Amino acid sequence: MAINLSSKKILVVEDQSIMRETIKHILGSFGARHIIEAESGINAITAMRIDKFDIVLCDYNLLRGKNGQQVLEEAKYLKLLPVHAIFIMVTCEQSQDMVLTAIDNKPDDYLIKPFNRMQLLNRIERCYVRKNYMAGIEDEIESGNLYSAIHNCEKLLEQDDKKMRLQLLKTYAELSIKVGDFRKAEEVYQDILHERELPWARLGLGVVAFYLGYYDQAIKTFQDLIEQYPVMLEAYDWLVKAHELMGNDEHAVSSLNSAVTLSPMSILRQKKLALLADKTENFPVAKKAYTATIKLGKDSIHGSSADYSGLANLHLKNNAANEALKILYELNQQSHNDPEAKLRAALLENEIHRVKGNKALAQQAYDKALKLNEQFNKQIPKELRLEMAKTFYLNGNGEVCDEILGDLIKTNIDDKLFIKDVVAMCNNVISENHAEILIQRIKKELVDINNKGVSLFQEGNIKGALAVFEKAIEKMPDNHTIILNMIKIIIHDMKVSRPSLEKITRAQSFINKAVQLGIPHSQISGLQIELDALQQKINQ
Repeated sequence: MAINLSSKKILVVEDQSIMRETIKHILGSFGARHIIEAESGINAITAMRIDKFDIVLCDYNLLRGKNGQQVLEEAKYLKLLPVHAIFIMVTCEQSQDMVLTAIDNKPDDYLIKPFNRMQLLNRIERCYVRKNYMAGIEDEIESGNLYSAIHNCEKLLEQDDKKMRLQLLKTYAELSIKVGDFRKAEEVYQDILHERELPWARLGLGVVAFYLGYYDQAIKTFQDLIEQYPVMLEAYDWLVKAHELMGNDEHAVSSLNSAVTLSPMSILRQKKLALLADKTENFPVAKKAYTATIKLGKDSIHGSSADYSGLANLHLKNNAANEALKILYELNQQSHNDPEAKLRAALLENEIHRVKGNKALAQQAYDKALKLNEQFNKQIPKELRLEMAKTFYLNGNGEVCDEILGDLIKTNIDDKLFIKDVVAMCNNVISENHAEILIQRIKKELVDINNKGVSLFQEGNIKGALAVFEKAIEKMPDNHTIILNMIKIIIHDMKVSRPSLEKITRAQSFINKAVQLGIPHSQISGLQIELDALQQKINQ
């Protein structure tokens, strides 16, 4: 399928003016008319904020500021690339580090300099054919309608296109995992492996084992893959997750450190390594990872004030308060218009001066943190709010500490790992049973709310039941039980009255959220089938 470039909006990101002109000339020779240039990563992001491009050709080695990897990272994070857009990474390097970094961020393709006009066109056309073929699936994924994406996958598989079959099966299995249909994913991967040995299919079986709770089996699968394919970074990432859930944090640090050694430019991996190494008191590894994260974060969308506070707190653990003060100074330079950074800086300042015995300065920092908490409260990340609760308790304000803890538990009751962090903080700082008492109280509140809504529903008071759950969802937007009950009541309401597009859209949005939160497929799939049937009634 030949692509018509005359109607396509193309962005060329290249810091060398001669190379930009060369690429423009090649594209122009194939009919391209709408070409925008950017000589730096920041200019590329600005261009993508202003306009939606069909094709982005981005050099990896941009000399100033963001590199090509960070441009792609930010464009994806901010959703600046339309679903149909093609992103091709261009580089003169073929080093393992660069190739792994490029693959890690999943551009649609990459092109090694020097290249000729036909090589460039072939890359664009190859991406275009694949994107065009998968458009119906990708559109649904982008909208969060994963069950519809699976349905579109199944329809394309029925056409038995030999060239696209493996790509479709891979997507089909990955979508099945996302909606929690692990047995279906396992079946797909097994069928592929019966035909031929493919690393990604073998990895998929390990992922399925992980989600089914067979951690030993998953670990063995990931370890075998790493032994056979030493640069398969995804296998390292899943191995780390499995070790973490098994409580083998030291093994997790070792595996993640190996992955970071292979691909040191991955800021998210460096962040994870810093936190894990810090947790296991492997301070040399933690310090190195925090330092790398801060450096990478200067030009990355994933740079965060948490990286600075993490390194500063590491210095405090090593009795190096003056080093922590230096990091605090750096953090303050970053925090001018960032409420989260200001709050982290205030908490850090309080802790540093508390450790140094400067009571007056510690109190000033505490007062600053108190005001910032009142001002921004729930706008800040949950782990920072947990740190706030700890600071309030240590400064004698147990009432505010319990208010924050209660709200955190209520809004994250289904997040087992975070609740584990809450319990650990309370056990270490307050008392052993403190968190458990709060958790049991909040669980009782949730049961009471749920019972009230269900009771109204059973009485036939659908409007009243919806009002109860709508009020609850405002306070607990991620609570699994409340979301499922909302879906059930909306669907029942349409069955006994009349389905409407507005109600179907609302129910679908809750189903999509349920999938994102990891609510089991067994609890969602039947509701999706019922909703699809109602949708068909409207369409008839």
